[in-house]
Amino acid sequence: MSQELKAEVGKAALDYVRDGMKLGIGTGSTADAFIRELGAAVAGGLKVIGVPTSIRTAELCKNLNIPLTTLEETPHLDLTIDGADEIDPQLNLIKGGGGALLREKIVASASDDMLVIADDSKLVDTLGAFDLPVEVNLFGVAATISAIEKAAASCDVNGTLNVRKGTDNERYITDGGHLIIDASFGRIADPIALATALVAVPGVVEHGLFTGLASRAIVAGSDGIRIVTAK
Repeated sequence: MSQELKAEVGKAALDYVRDGMKLGIGTGSTADAFIRELGAAVAGGLKVIGVPTSIRTAELCKNLNIPLTTLEETPHLDLTIDGADEIDPQLNLIKGGGGALLREKIVASASDDMLVIADDSKLVDTLGAFDLPVEVNLFGVAATISAIEKAAASCDVNGTLNVRKGTDNERYITDGGHLIIDASFGRIADPIALATALVAVPGVVEHGLFTGLASRAIVAGSDGIRIVTAK
């Protein structure tokens, strides 16, 4: 998505923010565009407080003087605004391409509502073309990968599982101190069943299937901005 479209999506998302709101603030380049719009609104007098979903997001918010809190101090949020890697017609999501899926899911689950911001290339008929990130504990990684494969097979899902590498070609470590396994599962016919199977695997901290959390998505495309709701 172009920077211009990201800015438009960020402005459109700001329409859902009300004075006094407690916000979950997402991670990623599209979320960054919203954060910049939010920073300008705060400078203009909007009063909100936010919980960032990553260290990167927290730093950007601080640079823009957006007041921040934590879920320890503010355990209930009004709205989370975040991006997605894939969005299906039921507004099930794959998230975690940026590595912040655990905190993103905790924050979204603590919110009354979740608003997704994305471009129309993220809209899919069925999840799974984008690799599914699975956040795992550092201990026993090989055993955890084997268990993930068995759990996926029980849902008629198979594919290659790779430990994510960082920019230095070392293992990528999340803000929570975990690894991410990128699972090339392909078509995920039943994301709810797969989500249930994965979370039951010892060693899996969280997975990038976000089901039942988002109520709408603001989607940018060549024809402009539109609102997508679950079918």
